[in-house]
Amino acid sequence: MGNYFTDNPVLKHYLQHPLMQRIMELKERNFSDAAAYDYAPLDAEDCMDSYEKVLEICGEICADILEENAEVIDQEGPVCKNGRVEYAEGTLRNLEATTKAGLMGMAVPRRYGGLNFPVTPFIMAAELISRADAAFENIWGLQECAETLYEFGTEEQRQAYLGRVCAGETMSMDLTEPDAGSDLQAVMLKATLDESDNTWRLNGVKRFITNGDADIHLVLARSEEGTRDGRGLSMFIYDKRNGGLTVRRIENKMGIKGAPTCELVFKDAKAELCGSRRLGLIKYVMALMNGARLGIAAQSVGLCEATYRGALSYALSRKQFGKAIIEFPPVYEMLALMKGKLDATRSLLYETSRFVDIYKCLEDIARERNLSPEERTEMKTYSRWADAYTPLAKGMGSEFANQNAYDAVQIHGGSGYMKDYACERWYRDARITSIYEGTTQLQVIAAIRYVTTGAYLEKIKAYQQEEVFPEFSELRQRLLAMTAKYEEMVAYVTGVQQDSFLDFCARRLVEMAGHIIMSELLLKDAATAESLRSSAKVYVQYAESEISRHETYIRGLDVKEEAYLEAFRPCCDL
Repeated sequence: MGNYFTDNPVLKHYLQHPLMQRIMELKERNFSDAAAYDYAPLDAEDCMDSYEKVLEICGEICADILEENAEVIDQEGPVCKNGRVEYAEGTLRNLEATTKAGLMGMAVPRRYGGLNFPVTPFIMAAELISRADAAFENIWGLQECAETLYEFGTEEQRQAYLGRVCAGETMSMDLTEPDAGSDLQAVMLKATLDESDNTWRLNGVKRFITNGDADIHLVLARSEEGTRDGRGLSMFIYDKRNGGLTVRRIENKMGIKGAPTCELVFKDAKAELCGSRRLGLIKYVMALMNGARLGIAAQSVGLCEATYRGALSYALSRKQFGKAIIEFPPVYEMLALMKGKLDATRSLLYETSRFVDIYKCLEDIARERNLSPEERTEMKTYSRWADAYTPLAKGMGSEFANQNAYDAVQIHGGSGYMKDYACERWYRDARITSIYEGTTQLQVIAAIRYVTTGAYLEKIKAYQQEEVFPEFSELRQRLLAMTAKYEEMVAYVTGVQQDSFLDFCARRLVEMAGHIIMSELLLKDAATAESLRSSAKVYVQYAESEISRHETYIRGLDVKEEAYLEAFRPCCDL
């Protein structure tokens, strides 16, 4: 029997980060639940033991059930019959196993039947599940819908729906439409209030809805007659039991085939308002998307882990010219860089999840009592860093997942192009990570303000004030030089005072910041996790080359009268 948690000891390193003590205290309200629930932890040690035991169970299910089912699910996929989705048999077995183990309600408070886990161990479970089957993570993870319902729904709605989630029911977020993809302000699905019985009715079409025939839906709809922008949109809860929704079709996708992506037709579908009118996009979807993006970052790390392990295993066993191909420098250089990208992305993922944990816990406590001035400051600080780091984790993590999947296929050679090996599936599954829940380009738009305001630089310099592991003193010097280049490039681009030039260079500036942040985090983690030390050296070398490449590119652009735009537009027929 395998176990995806215990076979990767570095995961415990992230659970034992010093901030986890604060997170546990906040999440457990100083362990006050122990008197009311026999499975609630008594103290921090008991709490950490609970996290580890549940993750061990998750890791076993991933290795022995989810991975075993993944290939057949990918081949069979779900089907649409009579306007409903029927999951593949393997997906049903996966749901049964995770529900029986209590994994469906990991992050839901105990009073609704959940385990009350913080974001960090929940995200770790998402990583494990994604390593086994990235498609199933889209069903199991609920795309942060349960958290959004808990955060913005009424107590009556929480009581009605969250227990069902813990019992194994699924959720979906119904946002996009045929004419409203990334531009959610263009959503036109109509919500009409029947004042005679105070019931909302939904009419219209949603497209590209992940797990679109879920039991419980959060639906973005236009509630305000005559509006055409985000201020006319509200969030609604739709219960499949009430009828009024038909699955028109399941999209024929490149990857993540086990999770049905649906086109939905709502016809007088009964729904409940979630939160306040007109805040659907402005407030609720923004919160929902941030959580979902962290989930995709975890999915990306899981895929990075799977592709690295698969490529390494093949390189050790495959012999050419009388020796294993891992002995050839072009191959082991690729593997070393895959491992470096994996470990750097994971360091960023869990730094981000800890930031989210602290501000979310304090935000929840604020619903119960007034926060002290110190707590309010703490909440605002961690909220700011969560907002800054989430687009980095999602944007760069998903790009690395794609790169690692590409390299895994390459190391497998011709065999990697065949369906005999899982890397062909990982390659297809990874491609969506840099598209859904906001493309990489949208992550850059979200992140660039933290470049121009100096927030990323502030954080980088804070990391660099910390004492470095003696073995890494030379790497720290190189990172100081990289930071100086980054600071120069930010000053140069903003100094041109052309919005178009900033937009043109934004991706490169964000990536420069990301590479330095990930390098610094990896150096910190490697000080206490010896298995990360080789990756730290490899990744810093890679980051250094990327930063120099971006610097050279930006400095080579002719900014006079926006000449750089004139050079590129003809290539795009603009």
